[in-house]
Amino acid sequence: MNTKQLLAMAAGTLLLAACGNQGADTSKATTSAAQPATSAASVQASSGADEPKVLNFYNWPDYMPEHLLADFEKETGIKVNYQNYESNEMLNAKLVAGNSGYDLVVPGSVFAKTQIEAGLLRKLDKAQIPNYKNLDMAIMSKLDKVDPGNDYIIPWGWGYVTVAINKKAVEKALAGTPMPENAWDLVFNPTYTSKLKSCGIAYLDTPSEILPSALRYIGKPAYSADVADYKAAGEMLAKVRPDVRIFSSTMIDDLSSGKACAAIGWSGDINIARHRAVENQSDIEIEALVPSTGAIIFFDTLAIPKDAKHPGNAQKFIDFFLRPENSASLTNEISYPTANAAAKAHVKPEMASDATTFLSDADMEKMVSPESFTNEAREAMNNVFTEFKKGK
Repeated sequence: MNTKQLLAMAAGTLLLAACGNQGADTSKATTSAAQPATSAASVQASSGADEPKVLNFYNWPDYMPEHLLADFEKETGIKVNYQNYESNEMLNAKLVAGNSGYDLVVPGSVFAKTQIEAGLLRKLDKAQIPNYKNLDMAIMSKLDKVDPGNDYIIPWGWGYVTVAINKKAVEKALAGTPMPENAWDLVFNPTYTSKLKSCGIAYLDTPSEILPSALRYIGKPAYSADVADYKAAGEMLAKVRPDVRIFSSTMIDDLSSGKACAAIGWSGDINIARHRAVENQSDIEIEALVPSTGAIIFFDTLAIPKDAKHPGNAQKFIDFFLRPENSASLTNEISYPTANAAAKAHVKPEMASDATTFLSDADMEKMVSPESFTNEAREAMNNVFTEFKKGK
């Protein structure tokens, strides 16, 4: 399939996503060697020689260590123009349209495969990223299904989509009913959701996060290509729709303020909410559950758009971020684990030992590696989620 066909398919998918939702959205390879430059001009562009000292960076909200950009600017003299988006769909729309003006973006890995195949991302020049060597190759292997050879994307933060609870509120709402063995029952089983609706159930407002977990819950592949599987997942979700109070682009405020007592969210955001509740000196105790049946692992990744005007500056930032102390700051301040093996020594001990942040080997084995969706599956997923939100 040629690039124009892929771009057309991606654009069609985007139109459906834009109409159907507002939400947001993550396995075995050896690292391939950096490709030799084909000309002096390509070396110059890749290294950032003669580029204006500007970097246009597009990232998720609440996802930047406090001093990282300022430190990069001070060291390099490169001015960073930093903007946020709230969904993979929004970012994908920019990339498909072209001429986004951004030099560095943070796509979710489930979108990256299509973006790579459509020629929307620029291949990394690893020779210009010497700190690439710090990456944990065991974690990088989880990205192989979406980026064979690890040539286009670098992990920014990673985690898993899971169930969060406000422990005291959930215990009160269950009124003696024991916690289920499978944590997903709390948000997918009417026996539990009918009780927890009194204290608030929240879902991420994104089909590409909710549907894979719902599919696994009913025994289907998380990234199924069968349209019928999405219909079956929708029928399951319809049974709990009356009990879902909130659809949100993030669970942080909903959990830390007590608006929701159970939620489907990103593990890192759940831990941010936990720390925020502690900082606010509230009696709310938030916990990210690690389901016994596993969960969908995700990666938010650094990538350079194909038409970036300052790709060399983007690679300089990537290399800067991959310094151990800088990668560790993402974990220490944002609660998302780093894929930088050398950074672990710089992570706060309480974070490094947190089993919901850095998963045990046994828990990691249960996690589903990121893949991607066919265009037909994405259309079915968006349609099912739209109907689910409407309550139909």
